[in-house]
Amino acid sequence: MNPLTNEFTADMVMELQAYAALCDEIFNLTVRESQALSSPEAYEPKEFNEKRNELLPRMDGVMAQLRHRRIFWQQISPSDRERCEQVKPLFHNIQNQLMKILTLDRENQQAMLRRGLVPVRHLPSAPVRTANFVANVYQRNAATPA
Repeated sequence: MNPLTNEFTADMVMELQAYAALCDEIFNLTVRESQALSSPEAYEPKEFNEKRNELLPRMDGVMAQLRHRRIFWQQISPSDRERCEQVKPLFHNIQNQLMKILTLDRENQQAMLRRGLVPVRHLPSAPVRTANFVANVYQRNAATPA
């Protein structure tokens, strides 16, 4: 008997698509913030902070659902996982989108620092400030089976 049911696969695809849509919202917010930081006008962080605060609980909810699916997904044989043609591209698209978000957010942090908008006590820790931090995060997460 195949433990990978059509219902499980359809639910997982639906949840991954919801996560991807949420990543798109976060990316769009990050792009808008980048544009605001690049403009000569005064930067108003209130709008961006409010939107982030609204997105975080949604992200937590979707992540909780995916954590449960991930446990089951990792117990499935690789050959069975390969038959789920929709899942692997979704994982890759999400990973790529997350890397774009991290990179752009890092650039936004740098722009805020240049404008003097980030107090020293709020600076990221040393590992986050290293030039290849994003690449290392990508490598660590790309090594996990999709």
